Amino acid sequence: MARFSWRASRVPVLVLRGLIAARPFAIHIARYREPIRRAFALARRHKILMLAIDSPGGSPVQSDLVASYIRTQADALGVRVIAAIGDVGASGGYWLACAGDEIIANRMSIVGSIGVIGGGFGLADFIQRHGIERRIYTAGAHKARLDPFRPEDADDVLFTRALLTSIHDEFKDWVRTRRGSRLRDEGAAFDGSYMLGSEALKVGLIDGFGSIDAWVSEWGGPRAKPVFVEPRRPRGLSRLFARTAAESVLEVAEERAAHPLARLTL
Repeated sequence: MARFSWRASRVPVLVLRGLIAARPFAIHIARYREPIRRAFALARRHKILMLAIDSPGGSPVQSDLVASYIRTQADALGVRVIAAIGDVGASGGYWLACAGDEIIANRMSIVGSIGVIGGGFGLADFIQRHGIERRIYTAGAHKARLDPFRPEDADDVLFTRALLTSIHDEFKDWVRTRRGSRLRDEGAAFDGSYMLGSEALKVGLIDGFGSIDAWVSEWGGPRAKPVFVEPRRPRGLSRLFARTAAESVLEVAEERAAHPLARLTL
């Protein structure tokens, strides 16, 4: 591992913490485009950038957009990217970790969960029992797929499973592309379950154990320091207009009730 003068050994660390969703205060490309640019601007000199990942996953789309943008910047600038998983880098969080050229974690980190999940509730019997009549009007034979107030339809189940499988295939292809020959057990890696970092090393999902501070010290010596980069927080009056976490959760719940496919997450 290359070493530099301690005066120059300041390693930019892009912080990716929380759920992945197109929501305020979550991880999504609109919120992270500017921090990613700042992080790579700091990485230009020594061509090193770290990712501090603590995420259980979320949106497949936002996972792909953020990870792809990191790779685009890294490839354009010739920057080596080290992903460091903290407590959890699972599902979409692991998708982000694969943007790194190398992945490290703690032995007890939660890693993997390379799969897709979707679902809901069936309320057809409930509304019938209470004398509630369902009225829904659509244009398009399958616009009301997965309507929770109707009996489950076999064609809807097949459609949904095919959709989940397609997203899972994309996830697996991304991991194969990024991990290459380091991936030693695809059966264990791709079954959707999560595992400890100690097991992830055996499977080939990570490259070793470590932390941000330890890696930075090894790279640049005991005087080297990480420089953390994350989205800027709202200031002044803008804080008054920011939605609370509870309001965001309610909005997500309302949207999911209106459109069951919004439940598909990594």
